Amino acid sequence: MTTLQMGITMAMCTAATMLTRFLPFLIFSSKDQQPPEVVRYLGRVLPAAIFGMLIVYCLKGVTPFAGSHGIPEAMAIAATIALHKWKHQTLASIAGGTVCYVLLVQLVF
Repeated sequence: MTTLQMGITMAMCTAATMLTRFLPFLIFSSKDQQPPEVVRYLGRVLPAAIFGMLIVYCLKGVTPFAGSHGIPEAMAIAATIALHKWKHQTLASIAGGTVCYVLLVQLVF
């Protein structure tokens, strides 16, 4: 790929990303106009669905019959839940669970 082609590709990717990020705000920017019901429904449902999908993806390789039997994963999940119940901070909960898992795998199991 030539330098010109790379520049055009980067510009098109940037424009497409900006369009998909800004378009909903431009469409629904009027104070009178409310988003459609389906958009409000997806806004309520998708965050939990995405977290559920991430949990399934992260635990897909865990086998209770080999290795550490999923103990560090279970402990990290418990730490994440406990942190979230205690602080109600999503990023702190995710970071705390990740740190817990890494420490368990590197130092204990």
